[in-house]
Amino acid sequence: MIITLAILALSIIFFISGKLRSDIVALCALLALMIAGILTPQEALSGFSNNIVVMMIGLFVVGGAIFQTGLAKKISDKIIKLAGDSQSKLFLLIMILTSTIGAFVSNTGTVALLMPIVISVALGANASPSRFLMPLAFASSLGGMMTLIGTPPNLVISNTLKDAGYGELSFFSFMPVGIICVVVGIVVLFPLSKIFLSKEYKKKKKIDKSLGELADEYKLSDNLYRVMINENSSIKNLRLSDLNIPKNYQIDILEIRRKSQDKNPFMKTTLQKFAEATTIIEVNDVLYVKGQFENVFKFTKDNNLELIETSLSEEISTESSNNLRFDSIGITELVLMSNSKLVNKRVKDSGFREKYKVNILGIQRSDKYILQDLKDEKMHSGDVLLVQGQWSDIALLNDEQSEWLVVGKTIEEGTKIKLNYKAPIAATIMLLMILAMVFNILPSVTAVMIAAVLMVISGCFTNVEAAYKTINWESIVLIAAMLPMSIAIEKTGGADAFSDIIVSTAGGFGPYIVLAVIYFATSLLTMFISNTATAVLFAPIALQIALTIGVNPTPMLFAVAVAASMCFTSPFSTPPNALVMSAGRYTFMDYVKVGLPLQLILGIIMIFVLPIIFPF
Repeated sequence: MIITLAILALSIIFFISGKLRSDIVALCALLALMIAGILTPQEALSGFSNNIVVMMIGLFVVGGAIFQTGLAKKISDKIIKLAGDSQSKLFLLIMILTSTIGAFVSNTGTVALLMPIVISVALGANASPSRFLMPLAFASSLGGMMTLIGTPPNLVISNTLKDAGYGELSFFSFMPVGIICVVVGIVVLFPLSKIFLSKEYKKKKKIDKSLGELADEYKLSDNLYRVMINENSSIKNLRLSDLNIPKNYQIDILEIRRKSQDKNPFMKTTLQKFAEATTIIEVNDVLYVKGQFENVFKFTKDNNLELIETSLSEEISTESSNNLRFDSIGITELVLMSNSKLVNKRVKDSGFREKYKVNILGIQRSDKYILQDLKDEKMHSGDVLLVQGQWSDIALLNDEQSEWLVVGKTIEEGTKIKLNYKAPIAATIMLLMILAMVFNILPSVTAVMIAAVLMVISGCFTNVEAAYKTINWESIVLIAAMLPMSIAIEKTGGADAFSDIIVSTAGGFGPYIVLAVIYFATSLLTMFISNTATAVLFAPIALQIALTIGVNPTPMLFAVAVAASMCFTSPFSTPPNALVMSAGRYTFMDYVKVGLPLQLILGIIMIFVLPIIFPF
């Protein structure tokens, strides 16, 4: 038992420190239990085939399909219309919507689904996203208490009761508790979020910027020069990729204008081409070059090019402006999510242009605009990137919503590849999944996996890889690796020891006091380690305590599930809390100021409510 508790204590320390990823910590703890001979390989790996883990994988896929098919976007549009300019209405609608979706989709999946939408809706309403993102995370956990599949701790206690011979909980056994949690959450979070989370925000900031406004904001016309390719140019008939112009001259070619070969007088006389790596430069091409004048001048001199005066019209066009056009080539903004692969990568190392065929023209970080020497700039979570490319390529950026949020409506000016027509199919599959679980037509895990597979084969994702991208593998590995910890604690007598301590100290004061001790002990531990891991550890202990004092174990196990799910004081206690931390620019103390009062109030209420709903 001492070795098991030592491994658990070390795991908690590493979870708290955050120096290692939580899934790596869990895997190391699992390996340590195997090496020490406490768990057999079969017991150690049992978590990866556990119903809870398999269901979570399926629920991530189902939630991703709802987003990919535009179902969530349609809901967000209705939110904007219903809320209007009222932040109070917007807050209420976000809480109700999130808790409702969170009841049927995993809370982590719900936040991953709605976070980009909430950011977009908040900016559209000229409000600070930080006012709504933490309530969004909390609401997903609050709503998750309403159904069996809403949050992993619910599945944990259901399995525990089933294994102990008390029968599996039904799909809506949690509904009364969940409704109380949501109502209390709305009442408490409304004033607290307004006081502590309404971070400073520029009211004049617009999300619906026109292309011209975007160009002006990032000063695209500044340091923009036109360079013509003539017969004597040394770079004529060469590919852009062979020239390495950005590295050699610290300048960027934004676009190329070329005389059209079409003789039809009604067609454009000048073609607008995106400067791709494979583009071959031809005589009479006009390159639109951005950079410092001395660098542009060196580029023209070295390669025998002609720098066109900005006051003169292009020889191959009747246009007199040196500004960029946006007919074939467009620009839009992206907000980097905290889990984006681009975070902490330099622009030149990101492979962004090669993979997505768009250029990064500028970075907005808080109120600062980074427009020069971009190639060596490291990108941060929350950065706003101004990107340029063919409209069709920009449209494809919407397929990577887990990486970034495409901001504003400039994207609508391009050709889009949408799966909106699949929205009714996704809605039908999800509804059938819920009905199968509610009426026990199929086992819960079977219903979820069938729904996930149907989402893929019915075309609710562009491809299978897109479905895999919706799965939060860190959460899956964390849960699968921590589940066997409860086996180790039971095998070594840890569960009985904890049970004896609580019974001996609180058992004489009655079941209500024992319930309070279980609740707040679970709540305390969840502040430092994963809520699912806490539920896994405390569920058998709560069961043993209930059996020892001779009461119904159901309210005790519900106390574990609620306490584990309703932990809001730490950003690391639940995946939803962690997901919104970077995007909302929260500090640890923000969670304490808003989450601790909510956590304490809910705990006090639950101690009196749970025995009423599930009598001892």
